[in-house]
Amino acid sequence: MTEASPQQRGALLVWFVGLLIYLLAVFHRSSLAVAGLAATERFDITAAQLSTFTMLQLLVYTAMQIPVGLILDRFGSRRVMLTGLVTLTAAQTLFAVADTYAIALIARVIVGIGDAMIFVCLLRLVNTWFVPRRIPFFTQMTGVLGQLGAIIAAVPMTLALRELGWTKAYLLAAAIGIVLLIALLIFIRDSPVERSASGPAMSLTTIRRSLAESWEHPGTRLGLWTHFTTQFSATTLGLLWGYPFFVRGENLSSGQAGALLTILVVAVMAAGPALAWFITRHPWHRSTLVLAIVSAIVVMWTIVLAWRGDAPFWLLVLLMVAVGVGGPASMIGFDFGRSFNPEHRMGAAIGIINQGGFFASLVLVIAIGIILDWRTPGSSTAYTPEAFRWAMSFQYVLWGIGLVQIWRYRVQVRATIMRDEPEAYGRTRELG
Repeated sequence: MTEASPQQRGALLVWFVGLLIYLLAVFHRSSLAVAGLAATERFDITAAQLSTFTMLQLLVYTAMQIPVGLILDRFGSRRVMLTGLVTLTAAQTLFAVADTYAIALIARVIVGIGDAMIFVCLLRLVNTWFVPRRIPFFTQMTGVLGQLGAIIAAVPMTLALRELGWTKAYLLAAAIGIVLLIALLIFIRDSPVERSASGPAMSLTTIRRSLAESWEHPGTRLGLWTHFTTQFSATTLGLLWGYPFFVRGENLSSGQAGALLTILVVAVMAAGPALAWFITRHPWHRSTLVLAIVSAIVVMWTIVLAWRGDAPFWLLVLLMVAVGVGGPASMIGFDFGRSFNPEHRMGAAIGIINQGGFFASLVLVIAIGIILDWRTPGSSTAYTPEAFRWAMSFQYVLWGIGLVQIWRYRVQVRATIMRDEPEAYGRTRELG
């Protein structure tokens, strides 16, 4: 076995520290999921007010993607990630001591701002530190292992809330950020040759040009619609509506619903390496793989929603596996962005692409709530299976839009490559 070079070891260390920071960001993002009941008691709020935390956090995260991408191109990953980590730590500290709903809401908004800065920086570091043939693997592993943050937020945070209480539990979570802040300052560098790399100063004209050039290439748009179409089903189920759908819509026990959501996370983590291997070996067929995965998700949802009565548990397991694969499939969108954008506008491209899936998830989260209220008037707790079938069927609107756009920009990307880069076209086709 060939010993890793110093640069390879450095790349792994930078990625590992960055991954720990991303895990913490996902932990902070997900920590409220196990504190819902405690939050309703502490702030004396309704279920609707509680759901506002999630929707507002998603909205802020999505809205921040393009600004963060531009800032990343200007100031580099190290400084932007540092800012994001400090912001997250301050936000969780504020959330720990908040005693009113208004202050808590402000804290969650700040969590969304800090969270938005972490993932795009880590992807930029992966693109900078690793050789091209290893980038798809580490991009996928970043997304897959990041899901551990949600798992870590479940059991340990539940225990901390029970044993330590609200303030101490969230202060302890915030303190982890201080430790990782030190690790970031010591180990993370923007590139093998620079600790902190800066891009050119950005005027309004430069910003417009950077965004326009990124958006103009059909590869960026293919990445955006890939992210949009593959991610929203898994995100919506895992973040808010999965548990109510299984319990109210499919009449499962709380234990069965929890098991299905666990299967969803396992499917996300298991599929990542396999997808990374495929897109590395067969780059020409990345969009074909995306279309196949989305089609499988649509088919499984169609079978479940069309099933007379409650769907059998084994069928719901298959649904969770199919939906779970969509999570790492969304990362293929970033591989499109990497392939068709130069280094100096990589942040803008990643920001454009990353907002796709979260925007779709936000639309779906809101739409499901509106449709449930429409189909079950006068009740916020007794949603019926029929109401859930109507609500979950809204996904077909998003799938329809996304699939049309993926096909459209897949055709444009292939035509662009064949016209402008015939040699690259030949090499890509030879790889598969």
